[in-house]
Amino acid sequence: VHPPGRQLSSTPLEILLFLNGWYYATYFLLEIFIFVYKGLLLPYPSANLALDLVMLFLYLGIEVTRIFFGSKGNLCQRKVPLSISLALTFPAAVMAAYYLLLQTYALRLEAILNAILLLFYAVELLLGILTLASFSRVDSY
Repeated sequence: VHPPGRQLSSTPLEILLFLNGWYYATYFLLEIFIFVYKGLLLPYPSANLALDLVMLFLYLGIEVTRIFFGSKGNLCQRKVPLSISLALTFPAAVMAAYYLLLQTYALRLEAILNAILLLFYAVELLLGILTLASFSRVDSY
Protein backbone atom coordinates (compact mmCIF):
# COMPACT_ATOMS: atom_id res chain seq x y z
CA VAL A 1 0.00 0.00 0.00
CA HIS A 2 2.86 2.35 0.87
CA PRO A 3 5.46 3.45 -1.68
CA PRO A 4 8.53 1.20 -1.53
CA GLY A 5 11.39 2.56 0.54
CA ARG A 6 9.18 5.14 2.23
CA GLN A 7 9.44 4.99 6.01
CA LEU A 8 6.47 6.58 7.70
CA SER A 9 6.94 5.26 11.22
CA SER A 10 8.07 7.79 13.80
CA THR A 11 11.42 7.16 15.45
CA PRO A 12 10.78 9.71 18.24
CA LEU A 13 7.42 8.05 18.99
CA GLU A 14 9.04 4.61 19.11
CA ILE A 15 11.79 5.84 21.45
CA LEU A 16 9.19 7.48 23.68
CA LEU A 17 7.04 4.31 23.80
CA PHE A 18 10.14 2.25 24.65
CA LEU A 19 11.18 4.63 27.44
CA ASN A 20 7.57 4.84 28.67
CA GLY A 21 7.50 1.03 28.92
CA TRP A 22 10.55 0.97 31.18
CA TYR A 23 9.35 3.99 33.14
CA TYR A 24 5.95 2.43 33.71
CA ALA A 25 7.49 -0.87 34.86
CA THR A 26 9.52 1.08 37.42
CA TYR A 27 6.46 3.17 38.34
CA PHE A 28 4.33 0.05 38.89
CA LEU A 29 6.90 -1.59 41.19
CA LEU A 30 7.45 1.64 43.13
CA GLU A 31 3.70 2.11 43.49
CA ILE A 32 3.33 -1.43 44.93
CA PHE A 33 6.03 -0.64 47.53
CA ILE A 34 4.40 2.73 48.26
CA PHE A 35 1.05 1.02 48.89
CA VAL A 36 2.73 -1.43 51.28
CA TYR A 37 4.33 1.53 53.06
CA LYS A 38 1.04 3.46 53.22
CA GLY A 39 -0.90 0.36 54.30
CA LEU A 40 1.50 -0.25 57.19
CA LEU A 41 2.13 3.31 58.39
CA LEU A 42 -1.00 5.30 57.55
CA PRO A 43 -4.60 4.80 58.72
CA TYR A 44 -5.54 3.62 55.22
CA PRO A 45 -9.11 2.20 55.08
CA SER A 46 -8.74 -1.37 53.82
CA ALA A 47 -11.53 -0.94 51.24
CA ASN A 48 -9.76 2.10 49.78
CA LEU A 49 -6.42 0.31 49.75
CA ALA A 50 -7.97 -2.67 47.96
CA LEU A 51 -9.65 -0.38 45.43
CA ASP A 52 -6.41 1.53 44.76
CA LEU A 53 -4.52 -1.75 44.28
CA VAL A 54 -7.16 -3.22 41.94
CA MET A 55 -7.09 0.01 39.94
CA LEU A 56 -3.29 -0.16 39.77
CA PHE A 57 -3.49 -3.62 38.16
CA LEU A 58 -6.20 -2.39 35.79
CA TYR A 59 -3.90 0.53 34.95
CA LEU A 60 -1.09 -1.97 34.25
CA GLY A 61 -3.32 -3.76 31.73
CA ILE A 62 -4.28 -0.51 30.01
CA GLU A 63 -0.68 0.70 29.84
CA VAL A 64 0.78 -2.58 28.53
CA THR A 65 -1.93 -2.77 25.86
CA ARG A 66 -1.49 0.91 24.94
CA ILE A 67 2.28 0.63 24.52
CA PHE A 68 2.00 -2.66 22.60
CA PHE A 69 -0.53 -1.31 20.09
CA GLY A 70 1.33 2.00 19.80
CA SER A 71 4.60 0.30 18.95
CA LYS A 72 2.95 -2.26 16.65
CA GLY A 73 0.97 0.42 14.80
CA ASN A 74 3.99 2.68 14.48
CA LEU A 75 6.48 0.05 13.32
CA CYS A 76 4.05 -1.74 10.97
CA GLN A 77 2.69 1.59 9.72
CA ARG A 78 -0.89 0.56 10.53
CA LYS A 79 -3.58 3.06 11.45
CA VAL A 80 -5.88 0.79 13.51
CA PRO A 81 -3.37 -0.34 16.17
CA LEU A 82 -1.99 3.18 16.45
CA SER A 83 -5.53 4.54 16.81
CA ILE A 84 -6.27 2.00 19.56
CA SER A 85 -3.12 3.12 21.35
CA LEU A 86 -4.10 6.78 21.04
CA ALA A 87 -7.60 6.00 22.34
CA LEU A 88 -6.12 4.13 25.33
CA THR A 89 -3.99 7.17 26.16
CA PHE A 90 -7.10 8.86 27.58
CA PRO A 91 -8.00 6.19 30.19
CA ALA A 92 -4.27 5.92 31.05
CA ALA A 93 -4.12 9.68 31.63
CA VAL A 94 -7.28 9.50 33.76
CA MET A 95 -5.61 6.80 35.89
CA ALA A 96 -2.46 8.91 36.27
CA ALA A 97 -4.61 11.90 37.24
CA TYR A 98 -6.46 9.75 39.80
CA TYR A 99 -3.19 8.65 41.41
CA LEU A 100 -1.95 12.24 41.25
CA LEU A 101 -5.01 13.93 42.76
CA LEU A 102 -7.78 11.65 44.03
CA GLN A 103 -6.37 8.64 45.87
CA THR A 104 -6.80 8.46 49.64
CA TYR A 105 -3.20 9.39 50.46
CA ALA A 106 -0.97 10.81 47.72
CA LEU A 107 2.69 11.17 48.59
CA ARG A 108 4.90 13.81 47.00
CA LEU A 109 6.87 11.02 45.25
CA GLU A 110 3.63 9.78 43.67
CA ALA A 111 2.77 13.29 42.52
CA ILE A 112 6.13 13.54 40.75
CA LEU A 113 5.87 10.04 39.22
CA ASN A 114 2.35 10.69 37.90
CA ALA A 115 3.21 14.15 36.57
CA ILE A 116 6.02 12.54 34.55
CA LEU A 117 3.57 9.94 33.20
CA LEU A 118 1.15 12.70 32.16
CA LEU A 119 4.02 14.43 30.35
CA PHE A 120 4.82 11.17 28.51
CA TYR A 121 1.16 10.88 27.50
CA ALA A 122 0.95 14.44 26.18
CA VAL A 123 4.04 14.08 23.98
CA GLU A 124 3.07 10.57 22.82
CA LEU A 125 -0.43 11.78 21.93
CA LEU A 126 1.00 14.62 19.85
CA LEU A 127 3.55 12.39 18.08
CA GLY A 128 0.95 9.64 17.63
CA ILE A 129 -1.50 12.02 15.95
CA LEU A 130 1.24 13.36 13.66
CA THR A 131 2.30 9.80 12.76
CA LEU A 132 -1.31 8.77 12.12
CA ALA A 133 -1.70 11.80 9.87
CA SER A 134 1.39 10.79 7.88
CA PHE A 135 -0.06 7.27 7.42
CA SER A 136 -3.36 8.76 6.24
CA ARG A 137 -1.68 11.19 3.83
CA VAL A 138 0.09 8.37 2.00
CA ASP A 139 -3.05 6.22 1.87
CA SER A 140 -4.92 9.05 0.16
CA TYR A 141 -2.51 9.15 -2.80
